[in-house]
This record gives sequence, structure tokens and C-alpha cells, in this order.
Amino acid sequence: METLWAPWRMEYISASKEDGGCFLCRAAAEGADEQTSLVVHKSRTCMVVLNRYPYNNGHLLLAPRRHIAEPADLSDDESRELMALLSRSIAVLRAEMRPDGFNAGLNLGRVAGAGLDTHLHWHVVPRWSGDSNFMPVIASTKVIPEALEDQRRRLASAFAAAR
Repeated sequence: METLWAPWRMEYISASKEDGGCFLCRAAAEGADEQTSLVVHKSRTCMVVLNRYPYNNGHLLLAPRRHIAEPADLSDDESRELMALLSRSIAVLRAEMRPDGFNAGLNLGRVAGAGLDTHLHWHVVPRWSGDSNFMPVIASTKVIPEALEDQRRRLASAFAAAR
């Protein structure tokens, strides 16, 4: 039997299930540690955060910095910035990770799959031909080959350069 080590998952497994507040609001706060909160980029009203529990390497969350739950609550500036960040995120991921395609979208409400349903956010997930290989199908295991901290650093540099 082979062992797949994923020590970063222990934080998630052992975390208290009690409400620890909104991780996106903590990431958006002035003076937040961007490395710890996995912030890749902040604009005036929105931000891009690396997903701590990704479906694939490069799985990004795009969110307004304001704590809102519904698209109708977005200001015009937030709407424009989110759309610009969506395009920029795809361009950065294309250049840095060379995926074959993307899944991009949002889940509104818990029944729609939103793990955090009180702070609106979009998912941008890079996809590669064959990324649904035997591991998730047979072993119910997803392999994420790059450490999140290294990935955050690399993507943050790419976002800064893509201005």
C-alpha cells in the first residue's frame, strides 16, 4: 500500500466546527497576513484568494472585500472589478499553469454547494486533460502536487506583473 501525505488537511479535519468567523473577511482585513490567508491579489473593492481546500492546483476564489451574500448586493464598482479579476485570473493561470480549460462559477446557498454561503465568492478552477484520473475515481483521493504557500507566492507575483 502506498501512503499519500497531505499534512495540511489536518488543520481542516481537526478544526472546531464552531463558527470561527468569515475567512474571506479575515483575508480582506487591512493588515491581514496575506501568506497565511492565501491572498493572491487585492484590488480596491475585491480580492483573489487561493482555495485552502482546492479541487485542483490553482483553484482561486474571487470575492468582494465587503461581507455580502447575494449578487444583487454588489455595487457597480464591485461588479466591474470582479469581472476584471475573472479575466485576469484566467490569464494568469493560463500563463503560469497552462491548463487545458477552466470551471468558473459560484454556488449560492448551502444546498447549491456553498461551503461559505454568507460571503459571495466565485470559483475559478483550472482543468487539465486527464486530471480526473484513477486516484479520485478508484481511491477517492485528489493529488495536489504543489504546496499552497509556494503556489500563492508564484501566483501573487504573476498577478503583480500582469497589471
